[in-house]
Amino acid sequence: MAISKSTALFNAAKALIPGGVNSPVRACGSVGGQPIFIERGDKSRLYDVDGNAYIDYVLSWGPLILGHRPPEVIKALEHVLGIGTSFGAPTALETQLAQLVVDRVPSVDMIRMVNSGTEATMSAVRLARGYTGRDIIIKFDGCYHGHADTLLVAAGSGVATLGIPGSPGIPDAVISNTYSLPYNDIKGFEKLMAQKGDRVAGVIVEPIAGNMGMVCPKEGFLESLRKMTTQHGSVLIFDEVMTGFRVSKGSAQGYFKITPDLSCFGKVIGGGLPVGAYGGRKEIMDQIAPVGSVYQAGTLSGNPLAMAAGIATLTTLQDDTVYAELDRKTDRLVKGLQAAADDAGIAFKTCHVGSMAGFFFTDREVYNFEDAKTCDLDRFSRFYQGMLARGVYLAPSQFEACFVSSAHTDTDIDTTIEAAVSVMAAL
Repeated sequence: MAISKSTALFNAAKALIPGGVNSPVRACGSVGGQPIFIERGDKSRLYDVDGNAYIDYVLSWGPLILGHRPPEVIKALEHVLGIGTSFGAPTALETQLAQLVVDRVPSVDMIRMVNSGTEATMSAVRLARGYTGRDIIIKFDGCYHGHADTLLVAAGSGVATLGIPGSPGIPDAVISNTYSLPYNDIKGFEKLMAQKGDRVAGVIVEPIAGNMGMVCPKEGFLESLRKMTTQHGSVLIFDEVMTGFRVSKGSAQGYFKITPDLSCFGKVIGGGLPVGAYGGRKEIMDQIAPVGSVYQAGTLSGNPLAMAAGIATLTTLQDDTVYAELDRKTDRLVKGLQAAADDAGIAFKTCHVGSMAGFFFTDREVYNFEDAKTCDLDRFSRFYQGMLARGVYLAPSQFEACFVSSAHTDTDIDTTIEAAVSVMAAL
């Protein structure tokens, strides 16, 4: 019996790449399958090497808010390809993208471009320590801030998917000044700050958690972080790599009206190309070299391709009606999924903010990582496989968010809900 092209490609990849993939969750091991290999994308669709089409709710894990190959981004990239892909020297494009971010995010006076979300969060933590002269960083269980040693403690996302408690290769001394608390634990956070606040350099948080599945902040949680960090002179860092310009025009901080000291961005601001950035108050950012003494550098930081794609994307997102329409479609999707589960008598919880959504196979409200871990992972796996067989591409992990783009149509949403009704009934 002939094997599929995806299977053949996966077998070849496993001989050359650890696990056959360049990011662990892509291996699809947690859902009892193997990856499909993608040939191309267009608008809301992915097409694999075996000729199958899928409605895509992964969208490269969030960046493709305009869908695959939006003409505005393709045109911008074609222009850059005509003049050069990388110079290792400043271009006007870097300043243009910086201005777009600064104009939309009031907490950001200055911004530094990097190449990934991991670089952005790692650099922001270093900056917080350099600015305050303190060592302790507080994070929250299930929040994934990239794979930098300091922050890979009680992380979500791929670490949760693979059932890894942390990671070998990180000495205890490296993480001895990192404290991790349950997400949404206001009392626990305030207690820790009362004990150690004068030694806390910074607090880093996903304002909407997206790496233990999507979990929204409880009322008062982000407000408590802001109040206590201000009181103790600590730096509040919002990791908006996933939520930045995804959940609203002003990102999560604009949506919740909370002002952090530093913010980390990625995904959407690169329009589908590798990018990251961190920014904040001028007095803090002035501590970064070459102005200050906190060192951070990157050969491809601010490369013309990523900057051009980001400019095209953020410029297209200037109209508030784009976000209103994204919210409408996403709301329709999650309500349809919830109704499908309810009709089938299956325990299921959904949530969404803007075009970022999540669902859990559990009967309890999900406020933190411990709640998320009550999910029926076997049922999720069967749901994932059933939806894939019906042409709907979801993240291959219960502990990931899903995303809607402006390219998704109402017909796409209807088709997805119809598939969910069928799969839920079979579960």
